[in-house]
Amino acid sequence: MAITLVNPSGLPKIDVYRQVSIATGTKLVFIAGQVAWDAEGVTVGEGDLAAQVEQCYLNIATALAEVGGSFDDVAKLTVHVVDWTPDKMPQLLEGIRRATAKLGVTPVPPATLLGVAALDVPDHLVEIEATAVLG
Repeated sequence: MAITLVNPSGLPKIDVYRQVSIATGTKLVFIAGQVAWDAEGVTVGEGDLAAQVEQCYLNIATALAEVGGSFDDVAKLTVHVVDWTPDKMPQLLEGIRRATAKLGVTPVPPATLLGVAALDVPDHLVEIEATAVLG
C-alpha cells in the first residue's frame, strides 16, 4: 500500500479521517468530482445527503478499481456540500460510515469540506473528488 494515514500528536484526533497522509507510491491518480449517479447516470438518494455521500464514495472506489487501486490508496478527499450548515454534519458522517463499512476502509484519508452554492445538477447535494497514490 502506498498510503500511510496518521494523526500526529499535537493535532486533534478526528474520528472520521486522519490528519496526515504519507504517500510512498509512484503513480498519482486524480479522480474527478464524483456525484450520486449510479452506472446508468441516475441520481441515487434524491434529497438524502447520507445516501448521496455513500454513492460518491462507492463511485470513487469504482474509479480506483478501474486503474488497479482501491480506497486504501486515497491520499486526500475534497468534499463539496450544497448549502452547507453544521446541522448537516450527522448526515454527512452517516454517509461516510455506511460507505466505509461497505468498502472495509478504516481510517479515512485527510479531507477538506467546502460549502458550495450549487452543483451541476440541482438534485446533487454533494460532490467528492479524490487524489490517490498507487505503488
